[in-house]
Amino acid sequence: MNKLNQNMTQRKVRVRFAPSPTGPLHIGGVRTALYNYLFAKKHNGDFILRIEDTDSQRTVPGAEEYITETFEWLNLTFDEGVHVGGKCAPYRQSERKDIYKKYVQELIDKGAAYYAFDTPEELDRKRKEFANYQYDASTRNEMRNSLTLSKEEVDELIEKEQYVVRFKIEPGKEVIVNDLIRGEVVVNSSVLDDKVLYKSADELPTYHLANVVDDLLMEISHVIRGEEWLPSAPLHVLIYRALEREDAMPKFAHLPLLLKPDGNGKLSKRDGERLGFPVFPLDWKTADGELYSGYREAGYFPEAVINFLALLGWNPGDDREMFSLNELIDLFSLEHCSKSGAKFNNEKIKWFNRQYLQSKDNREIAELFLPILKEKGIDASIDTTEKIVALVKDRVDFIGELWEQSRFFFSAPDGYDEKAVSKRWKSDSAEQLTELSEILSKIDDFSSENTENIVKNWIDEKEYHLGNIMNAFRLALVGALKGPHLFDITAVLGKEETMRRIKQAIAVLG
Repeated sequence: MNKLNQNMTQRKVRVRFAPSPTGPLHIGGVRTALYNYLFAKKHNGDFILRIEDTDSQRTVPGAEEYITETFEWLNLTFDEGVHVGGKCAPYRQSERKDIYKKYVQELIDKGAAYYAFDTPEELDRKRKEFANYQYDASTRNEMRNSLTLSKEEVDELIEKEQYVVRFKIEPGKEVIVNDLIRGEVVVNSSVLDDKVLYKSADELPTYHLANVVDDLLMEISHVIRGEEWLPSAPLHVLIYRALEREDAMPKFAHLPLLLKPDGNGKLSKRDGERLGFPVFPLDWKTADGELYSGYREAGYFPEAVINFLALLGWNPGDDREMFSLNELIDLFSLEHCSKSGAKFNNEKIKWFNRQYLQSKDNREIAELFLPILKEKGIDASIDTTEKIVALVKDRVDFIGELWEQSRFFFSAPDGYDEKAVSKRWKSDSAEQLTELSEILSKIDDFSSENTENIVKNWIDEKEYHLGNIMNAFRLALVGALKGPHLFDITAVLGKEETMRRIKQAIAVLG
């Protein structure tokens, strides 16, 4: 039994997705949440949603609702969290102030943290004075803090000035982070600065303290998050150590970055704007009215998004690509996660969407198509729509594209493709289609196969040119040289409508 499985037999698996409500959820965050979900469900564990809103100035109205709506659309259900409750409530950090204060005081009492009263102006002067200035063991004795001031001065300043609490890093120590994806990561504490843990201005902790305290109290067994958080892991290890709770420290797993499709670097919303694809799960409108597109509104199926994201940084060990959510749960393992970044491929996610669309039942697709038809003013029955979907669905990647491929089924052409007319509407086309209309009028069984046999027999008997007849016939019905099998079209249109369109084409094209 490997170390990962040994650990999971000792503690119940509890993982959390902890976004900050500072704007729309990036698709990379969705992938992180998905991996947490798959890991939890694989090991019969709990999947928790925690909102990290300690940075009150950056919190954006509507962002939290956007997050919960995203996972409702994706059908990824949380076991505990801001909108479902649970034994560790509240799950919104801004509602846990009193909890954090207790741990701030504990760290101060243990000598692992200290008060600092330096103003922003004082810190700016230091940064200008020294390149790469860092508030640490080599500089803190020059600053205004409880390490350099008397107790009386500190007590007085606490009463009348704003302050922060900083973690006291002891230099020259090896800090080891055992990462389940990247292996052992060793950092010398001398490169770490004395991070701010708490700010009296809003009585809220920073990410570093709140993250540790919440993971501790919520009994988080594994922290699965993006690679960008790896530099904070050594500090978190030291905080657990200072609280004398290393036994409760979760296992860390830092996922590879999602990379832009071209060039180097992390996938950003600018890449989406530049290359014309969404980087957010849902549409997002900014306060000034700017709209960013989302995968839901662009017509993607949630299962296609999940399947695509699952394979960005993880592989099942073979060449398979199509997986249901339950199959992903069964197969998922952190051991098969990559250390290197995964390039985002917008054409690939389109491919996934097409595979899911093609695999769906025609009636289900028809039900999804009906609202689009209604918007176009088309009152079509579900049965007719289902027949049409069966004929054209292999030509599209999205439900929204069905209209362009099928509009001629619902309304006669209001014009004819000029290029096609000049090439395919011959001098005798009107005469031949008039004759064809008479043949069609005598057919009782207007099924595709029967109509095709009768028409082709007529063409053979008359020794007409098959291609000329069929091209002119298609132009009359569709208005262009496109669409599925011609006699499948006539079977859906029916005899009367087929003949009416032939008559209309003759009248217009002559």
